[in-house]
Amino acid sequence: MISKGIFGCMVVLVAIQANAQTNRWQQRVEYKMEIDMDAEANQFSGIQELNYYNNSPDTLTKVFYHLYFNAFQPGSMMDVRSRTLPDPDKRVGDRIFHLKEDEIGYHKIKSLTQDGKRLIYEIDGTVMKVILNEPIMPNSKVTFEMTFESQVPLQIRRSGRDNSEGIRLSMAQWYPKLAEYDYSGWHAYDYVAREFYSPWGDFDVTINIDSDYVVAASGIAQNSTRKKNKVSHRYVAENVHDFVWAADPDYKHKVLNVREGLDFHLYYQTDTLENQWIELETYIKKAVPFIEERCGKYPYPVYKVIQGGDGGMEYPMATLMTGHRSLKGLVGVTVHEFIHSWYQMVLGTNESHYYWMDEGFNTYYDDMTMDYLFNENYPSDNFMSSAYKFYKYIVEEGLEEPLTTHADHFETNLAYAMASYRKGGLALLHLEYIMGKDKFDAAMLRYYNKWKFKHPSAVDFEVIMEKESGMELSWFFDYWIKTTKTIDYAITNVAVDGKGSKVELERIGLMPMPLDLVLTLNNGEKLNYHIPIGMSRGNRTLSNGELLMTPWTWVNPYYSFTIDVNKDDIERIEIDPTHRMADINFENNSYPNTNDELEIKGKPEKLENNY
Repeated sequence: MISKGIFGCMVVLVAIQANAQTNRWQQRVEYKMEIDMDAEANQFSGIQELNYYNNSPDTLTKVFYHLYFNAFQPGSMMDVRSRTLPDPDKRVGDRIFHLKEDEIGYHKIKSLTQDGKRLIYEIDGTVMKVILNEPIMPNSKVTFEMTFESQVPLQIRRSGRDNSEGIRLSMAQWYPKLAEYDYSGWHAYDYVAREFYSPWGDFDVTINIDSDYVVAASGIAQNSTRKKNKVSHRYVAENVHDFVWAADPDYKHKVLNVREGLDFHLYYQTDTLENQWIELETYIKKAVPFIEERCGKYPYPVYKVIQGGDGGMEYPMATLMTGHRSLKGLVGVTVHEFIHSWYQMVLGTNESHYYWMDEGFNTYYDDMTMDYLFNENYPSDNFMSSAYKFYKYIVEEGLEEPLTTHADHFETNLAYAMASYRKGGLALLHLEYIMGKDKFDAAMLRYYNKWKFKHPSAVDFEVIMEKESGMELSWFFDYWIKTTKTIDYAITNVAVDGKGSKVELERIGLMPMPLDLVLTLNNGEKLNYHIPIGMSRGNRTLSNGELLMTPWTWVNPYYSFTIDVNKDDIERIEIDPTHRMADINFENNSYPNTNDELEIKGKPEKLENNY
């Protein structure tokens, strides 16, 4: 028997937890930075004033900064990790290990104060731990002031100088950056390879650089001023969680108005494949309304496509991407990075843990948008067939790891690439299959509008899907996200049963799913059946003429039903003929088994992502 006192405490605790979920706090930053760039030496000095708002209920006695440039030094964690993986990123390899003194990257902190008082700090690779003189109390603000000196590394991964296409400066992860603190504590991850997580805020950045450089950056350009042989370029970016810039003497700058309130800025070298960059404008104008209709309205007034970096990488209001590509490749990377404006720049999940909610959601809409732009027969049922093929290959090779693995801790780059991009994208394809397209589309817009600028978690996303669908979906997330169990359903037999036919099915894989089953008669007529899964406590809306069958309970590997159709009148029965479900073996999905799906088999043409 529970006492009234204990029961009362439990009620209060539940109420507090519920309130924390609905009124989640988050930290906020205001950066004001000015740097003086010595382009010839690839070095710069900087001043940073940072207002930090502790909106948490916690008293903070320490803070952490990211010093990303320190990763580009021999012996760094990024260097060692790359040299010990079985399949290192080819762009990194052992290049960091061989950097010379004038090629490495670094941040040297010259001074740091809290509200005017000097602070003690210790640096461990790419993370700086700062012990505060005075605790930061809940719901209060402090000001940190820093001076620093930095060297831009030879371009290896995302950031650096003199990339493979000759861009002088690709300035990503270029400044000492305060780490994120949220309801689970500090997230001061070492910069080993991949993802980022930061508080939202406002940036006011001034870049002093030689006057012959054209500068591209996040945010809105303010009036520039000339100081002797240099120009001061000032940019303001509001409600973002990072800031990127690039500079090159040979940049060509074009402005493309896409719709009222949104301009695309294109920066590329004049010796790049210019005709393809010109053609890119047509595809941008066509892609933007398509994406906004499905993902929500892009909330910023500008987006900048900047040639630079080592592939394609997303930043607030901008992307760095290599430009020597085919037209379709150029369009593909631009579309992919622009969609990151939703998934990651506006929703801002913790990418280290929820990379699949970033890269995966992006992949789903990226593949759909490219299908829209380049496929004469749009929409395709199998627009994510390449993602499925990669997923199947990794599973069969025994390399798959669950989507709960930290982004930096995958045993292979291939496993990470598949998990984050492909399996994450297939998560949305499966939810569309389970919920029905109309409710799924509505749920994705609801998710964006509710959680923009709020750092949603996987649970927050799951709740939206359940509310919009009216179904219990925790089973799907438990299986697809937390395990590596696979889907494999088979039609095992069709037998004569009186005047009708008995269809016998088997669940061979360990992951249960609802099934769409199509029966085609010899005269061409099609009969559609939907078998819901018992755990969903409901089912998607049925299409006209579709028959709802008895739910299949997950504990039972077998299921059968009888239909009033003579066996001799059946031409074909197939489970999920659209292949939206990632069944690991399509060959047993049909009756009679014609083995006509073998084009899905074999090693994918490209296993690594391009970004």
